[in-house]
Amino acid sequence: MISEQQVLDALREVKFPGLSRDIVSFGFVRDVRVDGGAVAFTVKFSTEHPQIADQVEAQAREAVERLAGVTSVDVNVEVGSRAGSATVAAGPMRSLERVKYLIAVASGKGGVGKSTVSTNLALALTKLGHKVGLLDADIYGPSQQMMLGIEGRPQIDETDEKIIPMERHGVKTMSLGLITEPDTPVIWRGPMVMKALEQFLVDVKWGELDFLVIDLPPGTGDAQLTLTQKVPLTGAVIVTTPQDVALIDARKGLAMFRKVNVPVLGIIENMSYFICKHCGEREEIFGHGGGRKTADRLGVPFLGEVPIDPKVVVGGDSGEPIVSLDPESPATAAFITLAGLVSDAVRFRPPADFGGHDHDHDHEHGHDHGHTH
Repeated sequence: MISEQQVLDALREVKFPGLSRDIVSFGFVRDVRVDGGAVAFTVKFSTEHPQIADQVEAQAREAVERLAGVTSVDVNVEVGSRAGSATVAAGPMRSLERVKYLIAVASGKGGVGKSTVSTNLALALTKLGHKVGLLDADIYGPSQQMMLGIEGRPQIDETDEKIIPMERHGVKTMSLGLITEPDTPVIWRGPMVMKALEQFLVDVKWGELDFLVIDLPPGTGDAQLTLTQKVPLTGAVIVTTPQDVALIDARKGLAMFRKVNVPVLGIIENMSYFICKHCGEREEIFGHGGGRKTADRLGVPFLGEVPIDPKVVVGGDSGEPIVSLDPESPATAAFITLAGLVSDAVRFRPPADFGGHDHDHDHEHGHDHGHTH
């Protein structure tokens, strides 16, 4: 007799086109039924490329037909648009349905200032008049509670048992650092990380937001793939620094988002240059122009250069991000420009679709910063 487990094991050989993971580990295989030698199952996923369905169906059928004793294979492939991807695994995400645009901030490697960019992008978007939330999805290295100067623990709304995000500098924030003990390392296996991320997406009462900025962990692993599968991201911002090694990793990050059909809004080059406070000369400590060259080569917008400024470090450590600490600094100007470009880039994109919810389109700001792509 053929078992359901044998069928699933066979289907683990079927990689989702363009990705290294298989259709079973993604949770795409449903309703496996075995009746003697007759096998039937459903494969359900979301994509903007319907032609992928034929490829998945053919490979899945072939994998199961190789099992000894199989006489027939009935494959039912259900394909939705990426906009409905939030419904694939967990039903409608009601806590996110009043969020218009979800922006992921990512980097191919650590140490490039991704969290600093996330924090200051969120604050800069509020300066432009938007309602903004910030989700710290960097499970192993949560830092937003410190960078925003948040103390205390989030409360639970007793009416619906949802977590109420903490608010500081006009930004609603949720981070694992707000609910774990300081200095306690997070030692979790992959599935626990995924579960924590799901809870941050489903169980936090975000309310009405124009933007939810998501500070991703560095790299291109399961956390990033989970978010891109569960949430209809509006777009992603890739953070890099001018060195060649950082740019190589930035290209990896960009390739990952393209594989999962998330638009890359552009590349921002952090720690781009330093202006000497004594002589006023611009010093390009890590080289120059790498971010722009990478953006040009990969065909994505270049979103600007953020200079090295000691106040960025001071502000991050004291809970007063540079956009708030020194509104006139060149670094703040770069973040305001970044926020304007992000705002412009999403203006003509449809709001995130969480399973058919009808968004309120009257709440538009209509800023025009004069940026073009």
